[in-house]
Amino acid sequence: MQPRALRTIVMGSYPFPAWLEFAGSHLDQFGSADIAELIDDAVLVAIHDQVQAGLDVITDGEQTRLDFNLSFYGYIEGIELEGQSPRRYGPPAHDQRGRHAIRGQLAAPRGLGAVEEFKRLQRLAPPGPALKASVPGPYTLSGRLEPNGALPDRWAVAEALLPLVQQELIALVDAGCTEITVDEPSMSCYAWKEDTARMVDLFNRTVGPVVGLCRLATHLCFGNYKARAVAPRRYAPMFPNFLGMQVNEIHVEMASREFAEIEVIAQIAEVTDVAVGIIDVKNYYVETPAVVAERVRLCLRHAPAAKLAFAPDCGLSQTARWAARPKLANMVAGVQIVRDELGLD
Repeated sequence: MQPRALRTIVMGSYPFPAWLEFAGSHLDQFGSADIAELIDDAVLVAIHDQVQAGLDVITDGEQTRLDFNLSFYGYIEGIELEGQSPRRYGPPAHDQRGRHAIRGQLAAPRGLGAVEEFKRLQRLAPPGPALKASVPGPYTLSGRLEPNGALPDRWAVAEALLPLVQQELIALVDAGCTEITVDEPSMSCYAWKEDTARMVDLFNRTVGPVVGLCRLATHLCFGNYKARAVAPRRYAPMFPNFLGMQVNEIHVEMASREFAEIEVIAQIAEVTDVAVGIIDVKNYYVETPAVVAERVRLCLRHAPAAKLAFAPDCGLSQTARWAARPKLANMVAGVQIVRDELGLD
């Protein structure tokens, strides 16, 4: 059950301020104290925009990550990072992200960095909103790693990554994190052709030690690198098997798909809470509060208010800040319209 009916949340990422992107390309010109200040300032920007919007749940905006996923490779031993992407020009696509060779046993003796991010968020965030951390699951994290003789396919790579992700989740709970999203968009992208029961088993073994110790969610979308999806955008292949995921909340991307398959939220709500993406992060149309309210009412035809939360479709890292700010503010305002109609706090 949602802590608050019709809760407003975010997935994790938020656009980088322009000055942070510039600084990231010129880090050799900064001292360590300068860089620490840059990071704090960037997180404060993300916190400010989310708090000003009025969200119930905020994150650090993933301001220290190159990507919601790829930056974790810098913490993992046994990987030889590819120096540059194989295709650097032309229309953006996933083949510009590069793939990395596995040269030894995968290990993360320093953790994956999410605990440090969360502690920074704890230090900088004001009282009020709940604080959330997001971590990619092992199947998604395996996506840019090349299998080898010891780890011959993606499943084997994911199994090798499982204990690393699992330990990070345990450390987050130990650090006081009460809201964790395990992002598994790759499971959404490949559910149409892979063994979904095997995916659920992998996921549940990963999160097992923290089930019941935090509010656990998963994010299932179809890819958002440069606003490009990478799969048939259908939820039908995932269900009913994905209903077996041991989570308190399943997030689904709806706005960019014009609410196709909205009926799936009824299935999800029968077993757990459902967070619906009602803001299209791939579109620079800024939804008005009235439009958001109508989308909320649509969702209420399929699931009860007590089981519903609302969010952008995905993280906002691929959306310019000038659009991200009003999109979040209007999302909260639109949800509040319906809260008022229902007499909810």
